[in-house]
Amino acid sequence: MARKTGWADEELAGIDLGDERRNDRARRLLTRFAEKPTRSIAGASHGWSETMAAYRFVGNDAFEWHDIMQPHWNCTRERMREQEVVLCIQDTAELDFNGQAISGLGPLNYEARRGMYVHPTYAVSTDRVGLGVLDAWMWAREPKDANGKRGGIKESTRWIEGYERLAELASELPGTRLVYVADREADIAALMRRADELGTPADWLVRSTHNRSLDGGEKLWQKVLGTEA
Repeated sequence: MARKTGWADEELAGIDLGDERRNDRARRLLTRFAEKPTRSIAGASHGWSETMAAYRFVGNDAFEWHDIMQPHWNCTRERMREQEVVLCIQDTAELDFNGQAISGLGPLNYEARRGMYVHPTYAVSTDRVGLGVLDAWMWAREPKDANGKRGGIKESTRWIEGYERLAELASELPGTRLVYVADREADIAALMRRADELGTPADWLVRSTHNRSLDGGEKLWQKVLGTEA
């Protein structure tokens, strides 16, 4: 008898992890985590055997995280296509694994805390309906050297690359207005210059952290506050 399909099958339609058993496990895990989104793997799983199967799945080197996400990204784009305006919200979250024996971790806000960072782009309709995740930038910081300098890629790059991904998506969704939304960390001239270079295919809305000078000698904040709505 054919297995009954559900929303997880639709969201992961076309998933290809190299083995149908892995594809089925991905759909089952998505269902379990959606049922109990705040629980651990063990708390969300139905029994010990399912818990162990879940850990084997997430530890499998035969596929990458983006192989799992690709079907969801496809579904997200189709949901966006039905909207006139989509808010594409970016922010950074800490994944705190302090005290756990996990390789590949780096410092968080304090050098002694261990974990990694994830910087997703979340698509939301103007009616506040979540449409899905568009992409994610993940990294672990390198420790500071003896001079207090930290190596690795410049972290502000994540804001610029996030806009570049939206610029690419804008060409696929000509009937949808995309609005890049970010907090104060994205108030950097490099992002604004890059958007201008690309022709600003997506609008950008960034919370201001710098009271920038305007043409004519005025300051940004005073100009905005003195403007009638």
